[in-house]
Amino acid sequence: MVWQRNIVVKTDEEIEIMREAGQINVLALNTIRSMIRPGVTTAELDEAAEGIIRDHGGVPTFKGYPGPYPFPATLTISVNEALVHGIPSGYELRSGDIVSVDCGTTYHGLIADSAFTVGVGEISRDAQQLLDITEKALYIGIEQMHAGKRIGDISAAIQQFAEGHGYNVPREYSGHGVGRQMHEAPQVPNYGRAGRGLVLRPGITLAIEPMLLVGTFRTRVLPDQWTVVSADGSLTAHFEHTVAVTKNGPLILTPLEEVVDGRKKG
Repeated sequence: MVWQRNIVVKTDEEIEIMREAGQINVLALNTIRSMIRPGVTTAELDEAAEGIIRDHGGVPTFKGYPGPYPFPATLTISVNEALVHGIPSGYELRSGDIVSVDCGTTYHGLIADSAFTVGVGEISRDAQQLLDITEKALYIGIEQMHAGKRIGDISAAIQQFAEGHGYNVPREYSGHGVGRQMHEAPQVPNYGRAGRGLVLRPGITLAIEPMLLVGTFRTRVLPDQWTVVSADGSLTAHFEHTVAVTKNGPLILTPLEEVVDGRKKG
């Protein structure tokens, strides 16, 4: 059903399908995480993810997604200063890199979207701290997803936590609603004012995705017209979950830690 401002409120049945899409997405991302090591190409990771999604009855959401030209891959893989939308290629991962992997799965017409950033081999203490704070920011944002709260509560919580640890958040890229479309209303910026914006209601599903930069909050797009990098070349990180607002609080539909070999623990 459609709610005010074109917000699409999901039924319990739709949320269950999104959870199933999330399980496929998680299986793909868990597999990719296990493959990340020096010498592996980002194209190899992308090929593996597409195979897993299709083998489990899903469709890669990102592949063919409209933009400056149709996105050519299943994953976006963004390394070091690349923040989001990196295109898989023949680049061989190197020890010391940090790599963000973002994946979307469409299953029975509904979408789950999630991402993680991880180090390759040995990484610096500063890089590890960036990863730890970015992941923590994700859960701090999710903690605000209770009925009656507002979008601004999520945004402000992420911004305050990130900036309190000396990092910046981009202004041009944000989380978003997700469901039958990859990008539904509302936008969920990683900065904002508490108490502002859309009131959350059960059935709203959001992709919460903090993106943190070590240096300036400014970004630029590479000549490939997709890859977004930090304007000053500093390191970046990105974590994401698809989350539903329920009467009992936030429900993470892409819980990486709860799926092993394609089966939910417990």
